[in-house]
Amino acid sequence: MSVSERYRQLLERIDQESDHLYEILPEDTAKSLRLVDIAAEELQDWVDSVGEIPQLQLEDKLSPVLLKAHGYLDRARVSLEKDGHQRAVEIIWELEQGLYRLLNDL
Repeated sequence: MSVSERYRQLLERIDQESDHLYEILPEDTAKSLRLVDIAAEELQDWVDSVGEIPQLQLEDKLSPVLLKAHGYLDRARVSLEKDGHQRAVEIIWELEQGLYRLLNDL
């Protein structure tokens, strides 16, 4: 599977899990969940052009984007962990791992 396909699948998964988290978590977690949305927005900015990036430039172009999105997810995870929402923490941790796997494969 190409990097661009994996990137798009990861973005889709983050969007789906974000919607799921909004459904299962109480309203007082909205600030934390907004961080998940921001991570998706960061990735969304590159979704149309990711397939056009030459192979030699993928790491330079996508690494900062992936790391920034990871940072937002990490902040959300830590916040939700403090509030005791373990299932949400596990979901976000898996999303973070997906970002890392893609980053490592660049």
